Amino acid sequence: METKVLSSGAPFSTLPASYVRPESDRPRLSDVSTCEDVPIIDLASPDRALLLLQIREACKSYGFFQVINHGVPGEVVNNMLEVAYEFFKLPVEEKMKLYSDDPSKTMRLSTSFNVKKEKVHNWRDYLRLHCHPLDEYLPEWPSNPPSFKEIVRRYCLEVRALGMRIEEDIGESLGLRKDHIKEVLGDQGQHMAVNYYPACPQPDLTYGLPGHTDPNALTILLQDLQVAGLQVLKDRRWLAVNPHPHAFVINIGDQLQALSNGVYKSVWHRAVVNAEKPRLSVASFLCPSNEALIGPAEQLTQNGSEPIYRAFTYAEYYNKFWSRNLDQDHCLELFRNQ
Repeated sequence: METKVLSSGAPFSTLPASYVRPESDRPRLSDVSTCEDVPIIDLASPDRALLLLQIREACKSYGFFQVINHGVPGEVVNNMLEVAYEFFKLPVEEKMKLYSDDPSKTMRLSTSFNVKKEKVHNWRDYLRLHCHPLDEYLPEWPSNPPSFKEIVRRYCLEVRALGMRIEEDIGESLGLRKDHIKEVLGDQGQHMAVNYYPACPQPDLTYGLPGHTDPNALTILLQDLQVAGLQVLKDRRWLAVNPHPHAFVINIGDQLQALSNGVYKSVWHRAVVNAEKPRLSVASFLCPSNEALIGPAEQLTQNGSEPIYRAFTYAEYYNKFWSRNLDQDHCLELFRNQ
């Protein structure tokens, strides 16, 4: 049976059986409280030492933080959200021209996570774009809406610059040279997932995305301010991360956990859905080059600290990640030294 996107324009009165999670694997939304102490870091702070300390504490204790005064113009952010909503409101026949369930495609509209492999689907459609180098990938991006390419191009450039700056800050917060992370990761790839979670008739029975960590180095997430949906795992409890005005959520990915020798945590997170309203988010991923050899910096394995993970290339890691289900155990465990 051909997989059909959820954003078809037709409302759902009941949740289709293929989206219903087993009772032991449901979001238990009534048990989720709000994360009251989300680290919010002002990137324009004049106190460099304090900024690096805040980043270090957030990466160790939470695995994520929000940044404000990040330098990405508000107009760029607003235009990105608007054109993303425009795209998902296109007629389903127009969107289906871009549909594919092949994860190797560099531009595709798809649904759930990996529909070929999974037993239960996720309540999500998404547009996946490769974004670096822009000149190579931009021609294959959607031409409808007409403003899509130019708006998303500018957004990608701004977010890439922000991500590179944050990687420098993270490196320094570990006591490394500010260029260390970028040198290890090589010419980083950049991907984007424009996620659309339609209103869901029974949000307590399914996920937009189940709990997972990100396989890349760094994720820069733009949340829809109107509808919350991001939740993170902290001290074995799921906590809701409400959108903060003019902020990006920064997630530490698996590669930075390995590179930091486990000092910094790749955050487990998930997306839940809403009964009344659709939700949109834009996740931008910075990814090591395929041949980048990921391992802890020498300074982090001195004084009796052994490397927790064996060295691996990003290509090896990414292939393992995509061969599994999203909600399986942490992929990084497959690379742990015995």
